[in-house]
Amino acid sequence: MIEVRAATLADAPELQRIYAHHVLHGTGTYEESPPDIEEMAARMRRIMRHGWPFLLAEADGEVVGYAYCAQLRDRTAYRFSAEDAVYVRDDMRGRKVGRHLLEALLAEAEAYGFRQVFAFIGDAANAGSIGLHAAMGFVEAGRLRRCGVKFGQWLDVVIMQRALGAADAAPPT
Repeated sequence: MIEVRAATLADAPELQRIYAHHVLHGTGTYEESPPDIEEMAARMRRIMRHGWPFLLAEADGEVVGYAYCAQLRDRTAYRFSAEDAVYVRDDMRGRKVGRHLLEALLAEAEAYGFRQVFAFIGDAANAGSIGLHAAMGFVEAGRLRRCGVKFGQWLDVVIMQRALGAADAAPPT
């Protein structure tokens, strides 16, 4: 059974291990050197300081994934738009961990007041992340073609978007 809860700074070592695997072996992130635990904790503090959602998933008492969202850009005009991130421990892929995380994340993002959520998915061949986001109501909003190089190959970024709550049908408050 997968349980989702708010992440705490004490979880930084486990989250760092999950992310380091993706950095070193995958193209879902274009980071090429994994951050250390202190840097991961600093990233978490930045998100938590703003009150933005930062969640993790546990199965049998072990951390198996995490997800967060942050304001899309720093300028105040973006305060109703967020970018999400979802990372699942490699041995837990395909077991609905990402779905549990993203469902909870979207609910918390809406409660926070975000009206639009964007996913910038590294590598257009990342069928797992693209499929997860599509299953959760995201649609492709664009592509950044050959904008990154990792493992000696050019990579695209797929941009997906999902509206939350009243979205753009009513002015934000």
